[in-house]
Amino acid sequence: MNLDQAITLVEQMLKTALVVGTPVLATAFTVGMIVSIFQAATQIHEMTLTFIPKIVATVVALIVFGSWMFVTLTDYFHSIFENLIHLIR
Repeated sequence: MNLDQAITLVEQMLKTALVVGTPVLATAFTVGMIVSIFQAATQIHEMTLTFIPKIVATVVALIVFGSWMFVTLTDYFHSIFENLIHLIR
């Protein structure tokens, strides 16, 4: 494996991780911002009000996007194992 192949593999890995993680992280960020705005507007600073909606939204996002995330990761690993012979040389 030469340097170009290693850089390509790392680039593909980072792109796949970014694409797979974005829906869940974006959901948690959006819900967190909405809760923060609500807390700032009402001056309610309850700790459970911060965590419970984000946890629920994250679980819902995992349920909604979970199959797509699994297929994307499976395709990535399949392509890595398919090209393993070429990478070893």
